[in-house]
Parts: sequence; C-alpha cells; structure tokens
Amino acid sequence: MICRSACTFFLALILSMPAAFAEEGGRKGIAFVQAPEMSSGVCTGANADEAFACARKQCVDGGGTDEDCVAMNYCFPALYSVEVSILHTEGLHWEEFYCGWESKEAALAAAKVACDRERRPDLAECAAVLLYDEDGKQEEVPQE
Repeated sequence: MICRSACTFFLALILSMPAAFAEEGGRKGIAFVQAPEMSSGVCTGANADEAFACARKQCVDGGGTDEDCVAMNYCFPALYSVEVSILHTEGLHWEEFYCGWESKEAALAAAKVACDRERRPDLAECAAVLLYDEDGKQEEVPQE
C-alpha cells in the first residue's frame, strides 16, 4: 500500500514537472489555426489550450467560422516558426506552419523543404511568408 501511494505521488510529481519548468522559465508554446481560403490565427500561450483558444478567436474574428477554423499545429517551446503560403495547381490556396526550430535559418530551411517542387510537383506557388519568434512576434520574409 505504501509503495502504491509513493508511486502515485512520484508519477504525479513527474507529470507536473514540465508545466512547472515552463512556468518558471517563462517559455511559451505557439498555436496555428486556419480556415482555408478564409482566415487564420496565430497565438502563443502557456499551454496548448490557451494558445489554440486565442488563435481560434483570431481566425473567427478575421472572417472564418468557428466550424472552419481548424487547429493546424502547436509547438512547445515555440522557438522559431515559419508560415508557408501554398497555391495548388488546381487553384486551392492554404497556409502551412512549421514550428519549434532553433533559429530563423532553420525555420527557413524547413520552408525550403516544404516548397521543394521535386517532392511536391502539384504546387503552382510556394513561399515562406512570415517568421514568428517565441513571443509570437512576426516578421515578413523578403521575397526574391
């Protein structure tokens, strides 16, 4: 009985450690929500629920419906993220999000792989458009 109580205590302690470290370190996660062809939202937060709720609100406020604003991606810690704009040869347009990279350069390298036309010949256009830092601050990616 003592072992069961001790094991339960230690399991609870171990499971609570990542949240405690996140709060102490001030680290944030980043969430991406999208309503294709309509709107999107990007938010940071202390946890996935908080970040997704904020991003979903941005998506709806931007013209998407609650049903169409779909959770796309979440990374913790956020680190650097990149938003890639894609146009399919059949005319559909959407955004892809790649997050959790150690540097801007690594995030841009991920976008380059995502836009590789040899891997994805069905893409008419593909380009990294925005970079996000761990606080969710965005900067435009210069187009060549």
